[in-house]
Amino acid sequence: MEKTKRSKSGVPYLHFGSGEPLVLIHGLGEVKEGWQNQFELADQFELIIPDLRGHGECTKTDGISIQNFALDIIGLLKELGIENANILGLSMGGAVAQEIYRQAPNLCRSLLLISTFHFFPKKLKKLLFNNRKAKFDSVTAAGKQTEFISKMALYSWNKEMKEKFGHSFHPKHQIFLQSLNTCLDVNNLSLLPKISVPTLIIGGQYDSVLPVWIQACMHKLIPDSEFIIMRNTGHIAKLEAKDRFNNLLRRFLNQQKLVA
Repeated sequence: MEKTKRSKSGVPYLHFGSGEPLVLIHGLGEVKEGWQNQFELADQFELIIPDLRGHGECTKTDGISIQNFALDIIGLLKELGIENANILGLSMGGAVAQEIYRQAPNLCRSLLLISTFHFFPKKLKKLLFNNRKAKFDSVTAAGKQTEFISKMALYSWNKEMKEKFGHSFHPKHQIFLQSLNTCLDVNNLSLLPKISVPTLIIGGQYDSVLPVWIQACMHKLIPDSEFIIMRNTGHIAKLEAKDRFNNLLRRFLNQQKLVA
């Protein structure tokens, strides 16, 4: 297992491999070790895998926001001397990837937006937050966080897949709710048409957390983006269809090398 490093600003991260830099940004309640199935990509890419603020080993818990998540990663890349990188984000991490592009477009070689979102109508925010908060509070009190979220996130409900999900999902109750709240503030409707780097959008056919029509809308807004629906997967295709998922990433990233 790769050892955690820590940036000067306190961001815990994994850093290994060689080749073009590829940043892997986890989702809500996840930790950097949840990308273990993608560690094999280190044979071709320099992997930078951080814990977002308040998540995993990151002890910085103030200022939970998509903007600050992005700032932390931008600062980490600058500290590592990386001028630009392929930026991949899953779910909430995809919103962070979009925010990195907003704040530092020149830092992005490409964007890979996985089972993610770009906008929630304000009228729905309170309803969505209160509904998710009530359920999360209830399952937390019952000690069934992982079981509840896995049933939402996974298409495959077998024991092995639930256990794998449990290794990557370690929510801290208050941080989870604060992070959920900042997700619902995201509005990138005006940003997406301005994205000018190669962009891959992946959605899961049976994603009940962020249904695939959301990623279809993103594809329509981002010029020349590529959109793929992964069959027989839910919200966490990186776990449920590791080989297919990794091959899609390799194909897209290698294609950009050829074009460049």
